[in-house]
Amino acid sequence: MRITIDRDRCIGAGQCVLAAPAVFTQDDDGLVTLLPGHEDGTADPHVRDVPMACPVQAVALADA
Repeated sequence: MRITIDRDRCIGAGQCVLAAPAVFTQDDDGLVTLLPGHEDGTADPHVRDVPMACPVQAVALADA
């Protein structure tokens, strides 16, 4: 799976981190970022819930 983040769209709501804390975190500005080594999203089974949880759809998933 490939995770794409649109940081220009991100508003820092943190729903991605709540849904899949083993994959996502927020930087000092509150914007979404991937945790190092978890770019493929396999660290958390809830990663597929993130695109719908994000209020501005800043996260997209694509099968590799």
